Amino acid sequence: MRITVVGAGSWGTALAEVASRCHHEVLLWAHDPKVAEAIARTRSNPIYLPACQLDAHVRVTSSLEDAARFSETLLMATPSHHYREVLSTLLDFISGDVRVVSATKGIENESLKRMSEISAEILGERLVGFAVLSGPTFAVEVSRGDPTAAVVASSVIAFAEEMQVALSSRTFRLYRSDDVAGVEFAGSLKNIIAIAAGVLDGIGLGSNTMAALVTRGLFEIRRLGVALGGKPETFMGLAGMGDLILTATGGLSRNRSVGIALGQGRSIDSILGSTRLVAEGVRTCRSAKDLAERHRIEMPITIEIHRLIYESESPRDAINRLMQRALKAE
Repeated sequence: MRITVVGAGSWGTALAEVASRCHHEVLLWAHDPKVAEAIARTRSNPIYLPACQLDAHVRVTSSLEDAARFSETLLMATPSHHYREVLSTLLDFISGDVRVVSATKGIENESLKRMSEISAEILGERLVGFAVLSGPTFAVEVSRGDPTAAVVASSVIAFAEEMQVALSSRTFRLYRSDDVAGVEFAGSLKNIIAIAAGVLDGIGLGSNTMAALVTRGLFEIRRLGVALGGKPETFMGLAGMGDLILTATGGLSRNRSVGIALGQGRSIDSILGSTRLVAEGVRTCRSAKDLAERHRIEMPITIEIHRLIYESESPRDAINRLMQRALKAE
């Protein structure tokens, strides 16, 4: 199989290596020509994933025309706020049917749409298969071959099965699902709770507080996800609980790192300005708040993280508000 991986950040680079280990021909698209040149020259991604030595099956380009024409199967690994623009540009060079596997975790701020909805909107009848790939997957650990499990979901279960087989190996195991909405919401919303977990670490709170946050955070994201079409069991699996545990507690978590810095008193502009890496939870927090308000769904942790990021609220004040909410049954 030929696979085009769109996005040469750490996750896209790791997925290119996953696909090459399964003996597929892979073309990795990088937005920055300098990144593409460096990968072609050194066989590694010196900016985003320097420890990963890419297999010879992986080629690299900075041309979206080349990326579109290489394969009918696009594995999208761009940041969510660039997804629409990149896919729209790809469409200019797509001549036939196309299949999309989204590895992007986020909800578009302006439209409040998931990547599956954006893909359908842009590609229309040319989109003959869509799947989302998500789960507890730090890119550096995937690339070095640590045993990893994730989920691939499609409303057309035959496509989910095909991609499950195509991308599974000794070190990367995929489970299949038909719950696209649930997997997308779980993968996106958990990043907000991971920021909150980082805030707790940043202000020096302990395990009691962290356990309460993760438990109530999972309940909160499941409430929104199920209300908007996801299945409850998805949020208890790899895409939900599994990814939340990893992102809220793992030292490699970008979203947790943002939260730690917020808890230590740094401004969000300072935090984001000091790194090229994307913490999806920062933008997703805006979308989740808007969705919750639109559908009248209570999401108190999300609201407080939104206040911390966009209204310069104090972490201690946010915690006090959460602890002093009206008492209720669990």
